[in-house]
Amino acid sequence: MEQHIIQTDNFILGYNHKKAIIGDLTYKETDYAQPLIIFCHGYKGYKDWGAWHLVAKAFAESGFIFLKFNFSHNGGTFENPIDFPDLDAFGQDNFSKQMQDLKQVINFVKSQKAPLPQVNISKISVLGHSRGGGIACLMTYENQDIDKLVTWSSVSNYKNRFPKGKDLEAWQNKGVYYVKNGRTKQDMPHYYQFYEDFLKNQDRFDIQYAAEHLKQPFLIIHGEDDETVKLEEAKKLKNWCEHAELKIISNATHTYNTKQPWDKAELSKELKAAVEESIAFLKKLKP
Repeated sequence: MEQHIIQTDNFILGYNHKKAIIGDLTYKETDYAQPLIIFCHGYKGYKDWGAWHLVAKAFAESGFIFLKFNFSHNGGTFENPIDFPDLDAFGQDNFSKQMQDLKQVINFVKSQKAPLPQVNISKISVLGHSRGGGIACLMTYENQDIDKLVTWSSVSNYKNRFPKGKDLEAWQNKGVYYVKNGRTKQDMPHYYQFYEDFLKNQDRFDIQYAAEHLKQPFLIIHGEDDETVKLEEAKKLKNWCEHAELKIISNATHTYNTKQPWDKAELSKELKAAVEESIAFLKKLKP
């Protein structure tokens, strides 16, 4: 008899500076504890972007509880977790807040509170996409409660993504710069506090150091044709972490040939390959 897949409504896992961390769960209904995966979205991302709901279902069908969440300051709200109704929150985001968000999510999972089903808390893994891959890597280094790490299209360095030279000077002087969101047409603010927070904590936010000292199993997945985060960054992560595995998905873009909205009933061939590689890795016994 096929086990029923449950996809929960949105719920609040915690708060950070009065902004809610919103999540949802996808899992098979069972009478035993299952391993759990925490999914971290990337820059200008959110848990309900594109085909992420189909990714959640694929992991659930393979015996995992899939928890995806919005970082507290990603610009979404409980009433509207898709897109960016709270642009001021988006501008107030920084890596310290994202690390605190992920730590709260891990602690929530360990607490076994409703609406969680039975979780095997020795099998909590983290999956991060793009900028979320960097946060996942940093937190996995810091938190031994994480069993395994998977990154999709992850960045390898945060510092080199900030403005430089005159652009950095202008940002400091004005206190804000804006990035046009090509899809929503919003002017998305980036307050200078983001850079100040990075400078204050740049040792903590050194992805290379975290990768070099990672003890947990690590799978790096990257698209061959990634237009946003070049394949070279995945190769750097692999060089820094000797025991990591690198899987390159042929013909895959940054979002594995999917987009927002994704109205198809199936994953793209490339995203399906990323999911299958991830599941095989997560099911593998540790050496």
